Amino acid sequence: MTAYNLNEVEERGLFPGFVGKFIHSENMTFVYWDVAADSPLPPHSHPHEQVINMFEGRFEISITGGETRVLGPGDVFVIPGGAEHSGKALTQCRILDVFQPVREDYVWED
Repeated sequence: MTAYNLNEVEERGLFPGFVGKFIHSENMTFVYWDVAADSPLPPHSHPHEQVINMFEGRFEISITGGETRVLGPGDVFVIPGGAEHSGKALTQCRILDVFQPVREDYVWED
């Protein structure tokens, strides 16, 4: 078993306005985001299933060719692997993204 304290996990800026703390288990990646208001998330896709968990703020998420929703505290939104999506922080946000399988592109050697 592995235990983490988020106060001790290094922050990384991945996109402009998005600062995250990245934790990896054997099969999943967890990213605790602090997102600045008005920060856009460009259209992209990945093979991983993604589960967005909103803690604070309002975030607009759009699935290409599908739906657009504004997520707020307590909302959980599941994005299937391979679905192109984009978004924008409408306010300052705190979000937990969970990816399965592990996002190898989010694993860094320190």
